[in-house]
Amino acid sequence: MVDRKIAPNVQTFNILVDALCKEGMAAEAQGVVELMIQRGEEPNVVTYSTLMDGYCLQGRMDEALKVLDLMVASDCAPNVVSYSILINGYCKSKRLDKAMSLFREMRHRGLIPDTVTYNILINGLCLVGRLQNAQELLDGMQAHGHLPNLVTYSTLLKGLCKTQRLEEAIALFQVIKDCKLNPDITTYTILIDGLCKSGKLKAARELFCTLSTKGIHPTVNTCTVMINGLCKEGLLTEADELFKEMEKYGISPNGCTYNITIQGFLQNKEILRAMGYLRQMVERGFCADASTVTMLMRLSDDGLDQSLLETIQKFM
Repeated sequence: MVDRKIAPNVQTFNILVDALCKEGMAAEAQGVVELMIQRGEEPNVVTYSTLMDGYCLQGRMDEALKVLDLMVASDCAPNVVSYSILINGYCKSKRLDKAMSLFREMRHRGLIPDTVTYNILINGLCLVGRLQNAQELLDGMQAHGHLPNLVTYSTLLKGLCKTQRLEEAIALFQVIKDCKLNPDITTYTILIDGLCKSGKLKAARELFCTLSTKGIHPTVNTCTVMINGLCKEGLLTEADELFKEMEKYGISPNGCTYNITIQGFLQNKEILRAMGYLRQMVERGFCADASTVTMLMRLSDDGLDQSLLETIQKFM
């Protein structure tokens, strides 16, 4: 392009910066930004925001923050997207105090956080178990006239389920329905998983069985969660039937489904049936995960007959 005497413009440079950042080459992308400035092309808010995102994706938050400072020093005003990118990076790095500080800073600059910004922060707070702060942020979001969407509520629902606050989770699920937000399969899967992990299998099973009546199709993740719950309660026949029904309804089990099923059968001392799933898993190109391998290694030390030992060693 340059050889043909065609001068790249800001949009062209932005495409290159974005491509480099997506390939994990944020330092090289910064070199492109510096080249832009040398050639008299002023980087814009998209350029700087893209570069910040590149550093955030690599967890290099100090460099990302320097880009924000450079942006401000260059009289290029950060926008809501710029701050949301940086806040997301700090949330993923579990540096929530810094994320909250940036949230306050953006509002001080007169920028109005949007639903995406709130969702990012609520998710970050839930990830580190700060459910009370997440709830307060949700309240503040509504007080400032922003309506939570299904992602907002599902994020908080996941946090409540993760900490086994099931009564609150069920109440929140009802709020979602009352708001006419129509829970999707992701929302249902979160609650089913929470119920299973809290030993409320009956409620989880009932919720799972209502999906078809609502016209909602379970995903491979939904079925895997349910199989895990059934195995934990020793209901292996039901787990086996659900596994087979997945194929019947056009849902292909993935590596996670196989590993969860194998582990469930091994925990319940159903070694031969577990081996059947192990064979099938390998034939379909999936691998045993660390937990499955550990369980198989323990079995190898338990004095099994030679044929079973050979089978286990073959797949490890």
